[in-house]
Amino acid sequence: MLKFKGVLVIALVAFTQFAWSQSDMTVQGTSPDLYLMHTVQPKETWFAIGRLYNAQPKEIAALSGVTMDKLSIGQELKVPLSAHNFSQDGKKNADEVFVPVYHIVQEKEWMYRISQNANKIPIESLEKWNNVTNDQLQAGMKLIVGYLKVKTASSPLAANGLKKLIVPAATGGTTAKPATETPVVKTEKPAETKPADTKTTETKPADTKAVDHKTVEAKKEELKEEKEEAKKDIGAPPATTPVTPVTTEGNYSGYKGGYFKPSYSGSGKSTAGNAGIFRSTSGWKDGKYYALMNNVPVGTIVKITYSSTNKSVFAKVLGQLPDMRESVGLTVRLSDAAAAELGAEMGKFYVDIAY
Repeated sequence: MLKFKGVLVIALVAFTQFAWSQSDMTVQGTSPDLYLMHTVQPKETWFAIGRLYNAQPKEIAALSGVTMDKLSIGQELKVPLSAHNFSQDGKKNADEVFVPVYHIVQEKEWMYRISQNANKIPIESLEKWNNVTNDQLQAGMKLIVGYLKVKTASSPLAANGLKKLIVPAATGGTTAKPATETPVVKTEKPAETKPADTKTTETKPADTKAVDHKTVEAKKEELKEEKEEAKKDIGAPPATTPVTPVTTEGNYSGYKGGYFKPSYSGSGKSTAGNAGIFRSTSGWKDGKYYALMNNVPVGTIVKITYSSTNKSVFAKVLGQLPDMRESVGLTVRLSDAAAAELGAEMGKFYVDIAY
């Protein structure tokens, strides 16, 4: 009996991995006609495919434009995402779990367009689920745009599902618009006559909206200031001599990882490669270390480890590596204060990066 149970568990795990390998989980189409693509595998039935996605086989066949008389290995099927098996509001049945489905960000594509194409989902939800803001989007990113609702007892996909989904409180639509909706100071002429009275009624709803976005806007402003501060120095060639502060008082002794160390929360991703240095006034007196790195969202805190000295620093990503000769062959560029704490004494040095 125990041996039988062991075989059953192994078979279930194998089937779960098999199901994931054949399920792309990338949303196709535009609202309201969203769907997933499924590739038919050997010995697979309409019933099994329906259970996998919590969808009716006849609806899959209808959307795919085929009849249900037979299935061919390698056949492509369209699995509809409807209110029955797709959630963007956190609602599901007790016997279901949430499995994320994704959208691949295209070139010059922003949150508003993605929101419109995915059932006009609030931008607040996209930002919350993906921990990314509109100005951090990059082509090729995978964004969660909703969740497939599958049965815990019957779908192998349920093994990777969530039991609860956090949905931000509705704030009246997209987040991108309130920044441009607040030009209350725009009306200077009406102050002469009666329209000044209507101006007071206009400001009240604007104030209540501003409260909702106060924290978000403050964070954006902080990041913008940091970008501007470092922008002046990013173009400077990397240091080729031992890195030492020029404008600081006394000897530099480091900040034991840096100002951003408490904010670090690694997601398990890592890479390694050559690091370069750019000159910056930041970090010498406040421990605020910065980095430039491709394919990592702006604002991410990364952990940089230099094995030669066995030291690590925590730096905030300000943007991508600049398109210049000095960036060739680099994985990351660090502000010179960060390099100093690592003990780096050369133009390029090999580091491990976790984020």
